[in-house]
Amino acid sequence: MKALIVDDDRTLADLLAFTLRRTGFETHLAFDAVGAMRVFTEVSPDIVILDVNLPGSPKLKNGFDICREIRKSSQVPIILLTVRDEEEDIIHGLTIGADDYILKPFSPRQLVARIQAVLRRTAAEEVLEEAPYRYLDVQFDPGRREFSRGDEEPQRLTRLEARLLSYLMLNQGQICPADNIITQVWGSDAANTEMLRQLIHRLRLKIERDPEDPNLIKTLPGVGYGFGF
Repeated sequence: MKALIVDDDRTLADLLAFTLRRTGFETHLAFDAVGAMRVFTEVSPDIVILDVNLPGSPKLKNGFDICREIRKSSQVPIILLTVRDEEEDIIHGLTIGADDYILKPFSPRQLVARIQAVLRRTAAEEVLEEAPYRYLDVQFDPGRREFSRGDEEPQRLTRLEARLLSYLMLNQGQICPADNIITQVWGSDAANTEMLRQLIHRLRLKIERDPEDPNLIKTLPGVGYGFGF
């Protein structure tokens, strides 16, 4: 399995490469935005570990731009690494298609665990072809990650948004505890209730006619969320 590591800190990149090689990965390195896209095209990695703050170009200024560019043609798992801990940056990274977001400093062991969790989720999604979900005038196709309502234009969801909606619609009419949702969407210990709240908010912006007064995804304070009740 091939991993592309993109970080302008060459010492850290070498350490991560050494750690991943010990766990069986074939590793490839890039140290700036232009190099990242060149290596990505050449090797077609199975996962990308991508630093946000990178030397860039007018077109590809940072890791966010690389993530966005990769998502134009590939659904390869992407884990963002960054020292930025502002909520807006985390939300932005997940919105443009990243599968996980790890704040520096972190331990190599933590990164390996998060990589394995992301790959397990991705593999499970590829094996399990879910049939489209329907509710009243709503249809959601998990395979295409498209949500449609009546005659409105279909909405394309990110992988995390689609995973969240699949779980809620699978349990239609029930309140799902927040911890259960987190485990299904991110995996154990990979997210918290605030990240879930932000993901619910982003999903409502796409699927609710009035996100401030939602009629599809309901909240039960202190417990969790439910679809269609």
